[in-house]
Amino acid sequence: MSANFHPFIYFIDYFLGIIMWTLIGRVAMNIFQREDSQFFFMRVFVKYTNPLIRLFKPITPSFIIGPLVPLYVAWFFYMIRFYLMPWILGYSVMGMLSFPLESEISRQIYQFFNSIKF
Repeated sequence: MSANFHPFIYFIDYFLGIIMWTLIGRVAMNIFQREDSQFFFMRVFVKYTNPLIRLFKPITPSFIIGPLVPLYVAWFFYMIRFYLMPWILGYSVMGMLSFPLESEISRQIYQFFNSIKF
C-alpha cells in the first residue's frame, strides 16, 4: 500500500467497504432472486444486511422501493468512506484515503493479468 496509515485505519475502511459491497451485492442478487429465495448466497446476503437496513429505516424515505433500500444504505457507507474518513484524519483533499480496499483489489488484478504470458 502506498500510504503509511495505521493498520487500524485500513481495517475500518476494509470493514466499511465489505459492508458497502455486500449491500450492493444484495441489490444485484435481488435482480435474479427473490429476497425469500432458498438460494444459499441470497439467504446470506439477506441475513447479514437486514440488521443494517433496520438500523437505517428511520432515515430511509418511504418512496424508495424495497429492493433498492440496500443501495440507499450502501450510499451512506460510500459517503463515510469517501468524505468522512479523510476529513476525520485531517486531509484537505478527498482521495487521500479513499477506497484502499478497491485499490488493493485492482492492484492484485493488474498483477495477475500482467503476469500471464500470451
